Amino acid sequence: MKLKAILFGSIGTLIETSEIQRRAFNQAFSEAKLGWDWDVEIYREMLAKSGGLLRIQDFAKKNGTLVDVNQLHQRKTEIFNTFMNEKSIPLRSGVSNIINYAKDHSLKLGFVTTTSEANVNAVFRTLSDNIMRSDFNFISNGSMVTKPKPSPDIYHKALTRLCLDPQECIAIEDTAISMKAALTANIRCIAFPGEFAQKNDFNGALSVTKKLTPDILHPND
Repeated sequence: MKLKAILFGSIGTLIETSEIQRRAFNQAFSEAKLGWDWDVEIYREMLAKSGGLLRIQDFAKKNGTLVDVNQLHQRKTEIFNTFMNEKSIPLRSGVSNIINYAKDHSLKLGFVTTTSEANVNAVFRTLSDNIMRSDFNFISNGSMVTKPKPSPDIYHKALTRLCLDPQECIAIEDTAISMKAALTANIRCIAFPGEFAQKNDFNGALSVTKKLTPDILHPND
């Protein structure tokens, strides 16, 4: 079936934010005087769960600590957005090529994420010199579904809004847990591992790449 849409599945498929996210979590924990510190290895383990709320919730339960998960996550998001506003973060390798290819070939673009709306806004502010909201035909956030990835719900929402069948799309995901959401929705997926997801098991992906190129969109050509 002819390709009609490319679906970027997370913030991490556009820009590398893993270390910024980790630092934001740790600053929120420090402000709350929790005594938690997620080093790189711990954070890699945390990424097995999709969504910051669940990561905080699971970690608190594991440590027997009572916290206001929503308030803590909100503060983390505020810190993350401040970091984003202070930095100039480049697009990941080949992202601009894919976006330009989609435009040149009349393919629809989706940003199919279950992160917060505030995080989505921060990304587009940071990347305003490179990409724009108007480049995308569909942009989501976590408020649009009740279950985050690996649930396929957000992909189902995207397919409905874009009026497309799963076979007409290719998703790009940066972690195995997020890729599972695309595959469960019967959408083919290219694995584009983020900095902290290099060791993830991307079994089932069309391909695993460090750089996006138009060629990987057509593996059977």
